[in-house]
Amino acid sequence: MHALLKFSKAVDWLNTQVGKYAIWLILASTVISGVNAVVRKLFNMSSNAYLEVQWYLFAASFLLAAGYTLLHNEHVRIDVVSSHLSRRGQIWVDIIGFTFFLTPICAAILWYGIPFFIQGYQSGEMSPNAGGLIRWPVYAMIPLGFSLLLLQGWSELIKRIAFLQGLIEDPTLKRVEKTPEEELAEAIRRQAESKTSAV
Repeated sequence: MHALLKFSKAVDWLNTQVGKYAIWLILASTVISGVNAVVRKLFNMSSNAYLEVQWYLFAASFLLAAGYTLLHNEHVRIDVVSSHLSRRGQIWVDIIGFTFFLTPICAAILWYGIPFFIQGYQSGEMSPNAGGLIRWPVYAMIPLGFSLLLLQGWSELIKRIAFLQGLIEDPTLKRVEKTPEEELAEAIRRQAESKTSAV
């Protein structure tokens, strides 16, 4: 189990790194959208490439951050049943979900998504829209995103089993971290206290 927990820690680190950078894709998409709107209004010109790159970036951010979202337990949940269960019961619901739902769905999407990406790459498929982009970069996000999600699902499964065995703390509890504002207020308070004690 300790080797599996090391694997889980590595997957958590990987998805944390990917998630940190995937958020910038949304900013890039927003900036491109704004620039496109301004250019269209001021110069009465535009291109389908601008619209498609926004779609590509949004799709990439959504797919690449799916594992990060699962890591932080921020995915959509329907807790009608599990909210009435004990903590161990909720952990078992997660174990069943990761094993019998998440894993097969991710495996099926990878089974069909990898050949889909390869075919698009080899054919050099282009968008049918005038001025459109090549399609394989966005097709690549499907196997990449679902691979990260599958790995994170396995990481969460390992952590749930380790919790039931008493090896780790509850992995579903959110660690309460201080906001930047709270850290700043605490730093100011410590500085004020040090000045007071110096006087």
